[in-house]
Amino acid sequence: MTTSTRILLADDHALVRSGLRMILDAEPDLAVVAEAANGAEAVQRVADTPVDLAILDIAMPRMTGLQAAREIHRLHPHVRILMLSMHDNEQYFFESLKAGASGYVLKSVADRELLQACRATMRGESFLYPGAVTALVRDFLQRTHKGEPLPDAILTPREEEVLKLIAEGHSSQQISGELNISAKTVDRHRANILHKLGLRDRLDLTRYAIRAGLADP
Repeated sequence: MTTSTRILLADDHALVRSGLRMILDAEPDLAVVAEAANGAEAVQRVADTPVDLAILDIAMPRMTGLQAAREIHRLHPHVRILMLSMHDNEQYFFESLKAGASGYVLKSVADRELLQACRATMRGESFLYPGAVTALVRDFLQRTHKGEPLPDAILTPREEEVLKLIAEGHSSQQISGELNISAKTVDRHRANILHKLGLRDRLDLTRYAIRAGLADP
């Protein structure tokens, strides 16, 4: 049996917590094991209860979600963190990444994206909504223009390998054999690449790979 991801859910609105808990607990691989109504309580819950993932609302009393994230990341670096927010705000997004969060989920689409974000985070991947991808690209271009050090590449080396083979016309089964990974893993990498780059299909991936110098035109 697959062990469920143990989740701390922190939001100062009981109704929001209840709704999100219903979504999470309905999944066999996810389980809310603790709740908190403010940031300070969230930090305490992580200390008291073994959890794998902390989902924190950014705007909470006593200690904000960002403050709680920094503290949890410092004291319990093995715990993954996701931030929840009502605001599509670049500043909040970048501060969340600095605080140690792996992703940023808008409450307006939490019913659709929270599960995907939880699973991506537990796989050690980042979860970025479309606006966040735009913000990262803008930040990248601004750094380039100013001659500042650039952040790490958006795609991992393995994702670049998969992207190159996709652009060269290989099927999932062929890529699986070439890289000695399962076809399911190939499909997961493809989905992650599409999500990270904000693209839709193989044609978009091929165009991107050519522009990035990963494939010949």
